[in-house]
Amino acid sequence: MSVGPQPISPVKNFFAGGFGGVCLVFAGHPLDTIKVRLQTQPKPSPGQPPLYSGTFDCFRKTLLREGVRGLYKGMAAPIIGVTPMFAVCFFGFGLGKKLQQKDTNDVLTYPQLFAAGMLSGVFTTGIMAPGERIKCLLQIQAASGEVKYAGPIDCAKQLYRENGIRGIYKGTALTLMRGVCICVYLLEWLLSSSLPVWLTVISCVSDVPASGMYFMTYEWLKNILTPEGRSPSELSVPSVLFAGGMAGIFNWAVAIPPDVLKSRFQTAPEGKYPHGFRDVLRELIREEGVSSLYKGFSAVMLRAFPANAACFLGFEVAMKFLNWAAPNL
Repeated sequence: MSVGPQPISPVKNFFAGGFGGVCLVFAGHPLDTIKVRLQTQPKPSPGQPPLYSGTFDCFRKTLLREGVRGLYKGMAAPIIGVTPMFAVCFFGFGLGKKLQQKDTNDVLTYPQLFAAGMLSGVFTTGIMAPGERIKCLLQIQAASGEVKYAGPIDCAKQLYRENGIRGIYKGTALTLMRGVCICVYLLEWLLSSSLPVWLTVISCVSDVPASGMYFMTYEWLKNILTPEGRSPSELSVPSVLFAGGMAGIFNWAVAIPPDVLKSRFQTAPEGKYPHGFRDVLRELIREEGVSSLYKGFSAVMLRAFPANAACFLGFEVAMKFLNWAAPNL
């Protein structure tokens, strides 16, 4: 099944994606804080209850101890990082679509949209990893009560002073791994879809399948929700919110285990996991079982819908403004 023709401007995607990313952070950061605290809480001593019994218990305790501001701890880092990250992400998606079009009227299939989304994941990792590391450290610092970092800039300075650039980029490989768990299931489909070789290789060596799922799901739902005879660009606000929210759900459904490993690895003391994510995985499975890979599942899913709904609504609003203000951009 194909998606209707659409004018593609990677430059407009860049600016609209940045605005969409800011909307995502404001809507989703409180539940992201809950997710990280659940994923990184220490294992309870024998006979002792865990620090947080679940998503709502963590939310309640955070509000009681720190107020609403506690839910927004560490938000400066993703705000600073997320604007360029989502700008580059949506730029990569637009570029991936344009590279596969022979002319402006070419209709892109869903496998092609998936491939374009995967390209966006490659573009964003260099920006995403440092912001994710700083955000996680600030979020768990607030929960533990031990103040080591005065803020995101101080955190970055200390990380660089202690371990150089490697300290800031700790966990980059796991950031790339988000979504790789579905690669095996998608490989045959991608190879049979006549996609360019470079896009098929990307899908198998990096974490971008989740990004492909993200954008493909959004475009698929937009197409389904568009009334006959209308353009997807004319979709109503509730429909855009639903399509964006569900795209976030589909994305995180395949990315939670790598995200748990990443959060644990990025917030661990230096040298605790000398062999990287393999040590984190072994420890989690040995001490807490397979279910530990889905810590924070409720918080992730509760966050995924509103945050990504806000992201895509912001993107669509910004695109309409840019099409009006700069139609030839």
